[in-house]
Amino acid sequence: MKQILQSLKTGATEVAEVPIPRASRGSLLIQTSQTLVSAGTERMLVEFGKAGWIDKARQQPDKVRMVLDKIKTDGLQPTLEAVFNKLDQPLPLGYCNVGRVAEVGTGVTGLAAGDRVISNGKHAEVVSVPLNLCAKVPDAVSDEEAAFTVLGTIALQGIRLVAPTLGETVVVTGLGLVGLMTVQLLRANGCRVLGLDFDPEKLAMARQFGAEVVDLSAGQDPVVAAETFSRGRGVDAVIVTAATQSSEPMHQAALMCRKRGRIVLVGVTGLELSRDDFFKKELTFQVSASYGPGRYDPNYEEKGQDYPVGFVRWTEQRNFEAVLDMMAMGQLDVKPLISHRFAIAEAEKAYELVGGAGPSLGILLTYPGVAIDKAARTVVFGSDAGQGGSGAARSQTPAVSFIGAGNYATAVLIPAFKVAGAELRSVASGAGVSGLHAGRKYGFAETTTDSDRLLADAATDAVVITTRHDSHAHFVTQGLQAGKAVFVEKPLCLTLGELEEIASLVDPAGMTVPLLMVGFNRRFAPHVQQMKSLLAGVTGPKAFVMTVNAGAIPADHWTQDPEVGGGRVIGEACHFIDLLRFLAGAPIVSHARLAMESATEDTLSLQLGFADGSIGTVHYFANGSKAFPKERLEVFAGGRVLQLDNFRRLNAYGWPKFKPIRLWRQDKGQKACAAAFVQALRTGGPAPIPLEEILEVSRVTIEVAEGGTSC
Repeated sequence: MKQILQSLKTGATEVAEVPIPRASRGSLLIQTSQTLVSAGTERMLVEFGKAGWIDKARQQPDKVRMVLDKIKTDGLQPTLEAVFNKLDQPLPLGYCNVGRVAEVGTGVTGLAAGDRVISNGKHAEVVSVPLNLCAKVPDAVSDEEAAFTVLGTIALQGIRLVAPTLGETVVVTGLGLVGLMTVQLLRANGCRVLGLDFDPEKLAMARQFGAEVVDLSAGQDPVVAAETFSRGRGVDAVIVTAATQSSEPMHQAALMCRKRGRIVLVGVTGLELSRDDFFKKELTFQVSASYGPGRYDPNYEEKGQDYPVGFVRWTEQRNFEAVLDMMAMGQLDVKPLISHRFAIAEAEKAYELVGGAGPSLGILLTYPGVAIDKAARTVVFGSDAGQGGSGAARSQTPAVSFIGAGNYATAVLIPAFKVAGAELRSVASGAGVSGLHAGRKYGFAETTTDSDRLLADAATDAVVITTRHDSHAHFVTQGLQAGKAVFVEKPLCLTLGELEEIASLVDPAGMTVPLLMVGFNRRFAPHVQQMKSLLAGVTGPKAFVMTVNAGAIPADHWTQDPEVGGGRVIGEACHFIDLLRFLAGAPIVSHARLAMESATEDTLSLQLGFADGSIGTVHYFANGSKAFPKERLEVFAGGRVLQLDNFRRLNAYGWPKFKPIRLWRQDKGQKACAAAFVQALRTGGPAPIPLEEILEVSRVTIEVAEGGTSC
């Protein structure tokens, strides 16, 4: 299918062939008929992409600080690689979509195949959108009109925050698409409206919708005009829908308001606010969160958990419905806002207009329709894809397919497997875009959104799983049952029940597979290998202190969700449990946990006891500074000490023949970990990580995460 992608590195826009996405749980698969280009938002993205590195940095000072902190801890080269990898990923554009439901995911109620719906779906022939971000289109509303719903909802939410009453005076600053719809909705609410803009055509349209206007291009003073408009009292409210880096619209808004007036920012402006402007009048200032309550709440948007209507009358979805109802009743007329129509294949012409090639307002993209079948879920890059090699050839070059193509996969794992000499066969992703990017960048034979096809591929020797944590166990069991070797990024699974199921598949008494490995890469790091070698000559138990300056992650991040990410102990601390298990060289026989009281409980200490009498402590702290190195390991044994700082420097105390490994950059063992797996595939040799250790570390991690203590 065709989809519009934009490069944040160059600003280039392309119409790419992308696999059709899946209808995931709680989502709708929608066959698109129309989308609307959001000129303001999408113009900013295009301009950001085209900006030079210095201008990009100026626009994101908070991210620059993060980059500088990362350079201090991880080194220049790894940091630059991370930044370039992020910018290299294509960005799907669009969020104003209308079409018909083609498929419904499990758990979806209220909508069915064939229903005409709007959503915040991308500019693509087929989109998959969660139920709560969709709404059914009334018969009286055409597809072209419905395409304006999401932008209309942005306008409506700004008005809801202003909470105008009948007869109040409201200024709308910026008469783009959102501003012009704001004018109409305010007029329908019984308000007197004053519109400000530089464009005479937009001013004329606002006047047509019942507003009085101020032509800023003619030098008219908006503050004076507002004073006259409000009969000398000051306006009741200002809604800023402009897009500018200047803070002047906010300053003007404060001057125009009456005492205790309200200002709501819907657009994007500079926010260098004058305290004096707001202090004297006790003004209220609020920034609107796009579509309304539920926006950016993963429980609402992704999991489909609606807010009770008795307590939250207007959610995102209910705002969608309200805008559609206004269109159906004729109180919101968007037809005059349409300036251009393009077929999706001609989308680059549309973005030339967005970039300033000519005047435009509402630009609609039309879609001819595409068949939704299994073939459409795969894009083949090479003419020989799907053929596979001979048995002898493939034994020397194992064919590996990836399920998941997120940041870590594209930045670290896929390059590591390629360097290790694996044939990159197929890469699967849920939405298709990340898989397309990875496939094109690293030379995969194909990309797909059909993981079943990938698992059934006879030419694939092994699958690498890099999806969200809650899907790991599912794909691991599927891969094992398909007879594939499996490499899964940590964690192996989230529950003891899942662990038991996986163990049953690899138990020698049951079905066996060539190889199962978890991406516990730190045991493969060169410094850790040197530590292992040094400790082999030490008799008696050892004491380990692992300090991890993990940093804070918001409570609503998916990794903190026990059902999705498993929490940070399962999601990341498992690395350090495995590392100590490797260096101890003995089974874990006891464990305990002590956590600092917090909403996330991700500042904690883990105590481990080993069969040989060794002890280990993992300090996993989320309350430190990002400027401090992330990981430090200290080992005390036989009157000697080893100290590993952030996988860049190893210090030894008491080892007279110690020869340090000097690295210019951090090496956590990812490349060596992938290489060991590929070598085992190539030779049929032993597993790089013994299966019993993988199962043991996974079990202990889950028990620790659940707060259990074992002695």
